[in-house]
Amino acid sequence: MDAKIQISLDVTTIDEALALAQAAVSAGVDWLEAGTPLILAEGLHGVRALHRAHPDVPLVVDLKTMDGAGLEAEMMFQAGGDMVVVMGQAHDASIIEQVEMARRCNGQVMCDVMLCPDKPGRARQAQDMGVDYIIVHTGFDERNMIPGLSPLDDLPAVLDAVDIPVQAVGGLSVEQAIQTLSMGAEIVVFGAPLVISGTEFRAADPDFEKQLAEIVQQVRLAV
Repeated sequence: MDAKIQISLDVTTIDEALALAQAAVSAGVDWLEAGTPLILAEGLHGVRALHRAHPDVPLVVDLKTMDGAGLEAEMMFQAGGDMVVVMGQAHDASIIEQVEMARRCNGQVMCDVMLCPDKPGRARQAQDMGVDYIIVHTGFDERNMIPGLSPLDDLPAVLDAVDIPVQAVGGLSVEQAIQTLSMGAEIVVFGAPLVISGTEFRAADPDFEKQLAEIVQQVRLAV
């Protein structure tokens, strides 16, 4: 399996994001993600900066869209994003609008099924509405309030429900993230455990590129 390795840039300034992105690309990462903290802090400017710096590297924009899905997607595609994220909890109309905009802009859509009462069922509905990827996600606040929750618990049933690529995120260690590949995920994502140091959004390891290169090697050996 040719697994894709995605790094979520969960930082709050363009300079930090660009530094981490350069290290990630040098380490062999396949996809970059403008994480939600970066989107909140820098918005379209952050997406444009990442696209200018790495125009040939696919860029995921973690919008977590709940409404206005077509407009939000159009803005990010025009800024250089390749994939945008709509929430499974959004109305069907929002998912459909984002998919239609993606088709017009030659982009793709990921559907995040966080907090959906029936994650496998909603994932299948999203697939039928035309999304390209499913994100199995246990949220930051949710897992902090209810210790022990993990996207690994939901991943098998979602994988059984859909035919499109799936990724799992939310509090996973590096080892657990790599484990998702053996379970059937096709994209492995490294984010908060790697780039959040304590309560600050910055690289946890001063030698981020070396650390990430070792992780990339682990993934390649695992698949």
